[in-house]
Amino acid sequence: VLCLDGVIQVTDSDEFSYQEMITHLPMFSHPCPKNVLVIGGGDGGVLREVVKHPSVETVTLCEIDEAVIETSKKYFPSLAVGFEHPKVSVHIMDGLEYMRQHQSSFDVIITDSSDPIGPAATLFQKEYYACMRSALRPEGLLCTQGESMWLHADLIQSMTAFCKELFPVVSYAYTTIPTYPSGVIGFVLCSNNAGTKFPVPTRSPTAAPAAADDGDWNMKYYNEDIHKAAFVLPQFVRSKLALQRPE
Repeated sequence: VLCLDGVIQVTDSDEFSYQEMITHLPMFSHPCPKNVLVIGGGDGGVLREVVKHPSVETVTLCEIDEAVIETSKKYFPSLAVGFEHPKVSVHIMDGLEYMRQHQSSFDVIITDSSDPIGPAATLFQKEYYACMRSALRPEGLLCTQGESMWLHADLIQSMTAFCKELFPVVSYAYTTIPTYPSGVIGFVLCSNNAGTKFPVPTRSPTAAPAAADDGDWNMKYYNEDIHKAAFVLPQFVRSKLALQRPE
């Protein structure tokens, strides 16, 4: 178990649900992701999943707390394996500042953040999403940790509302994970491309991945059907967020 400030972040038993979904929902929504930026994600799990995509050329990780990386390498080798890939580069710095220095540079940005408490609170604000928009290429898209629809519906409503002011396409999805409060965790997804249809993956994990010699994506949770189902929201969430129904 990995905890930050007394809050559980990762457990060996169910990390795959979160890591696979926060990664593959956006990655399979983009037709050809080549350059990917990960903000946070110091445990390495998102890196592990991103490099499975054959189209990826570079993966940049910005983590403000180097101790998270070192702890994961020591105690969570199945997660930290992502740091060993030659396409990965790591920067110990503020992701917001890094994006300001790299405009129109990324096909996909994934923000794997902790809860909106302390320094992480800025990652749930409009300014941060505007910065991501500028760092994305014209066809780029993003995915961020989006809290629990059972516990944080007002926050999610606020986030999706300002996202709709910034992006032509905004959606919300979720996954089940026993470790996290209420047993679910959500994701906010936005795209600069008005033609993006998040509930419909542009590709399928059928071809051999880039990072496995045995030709297996080694997924325990994600598949094409679960991708589509992740965007089917309960009526109280659909009404509160006023998002378009999946097509």
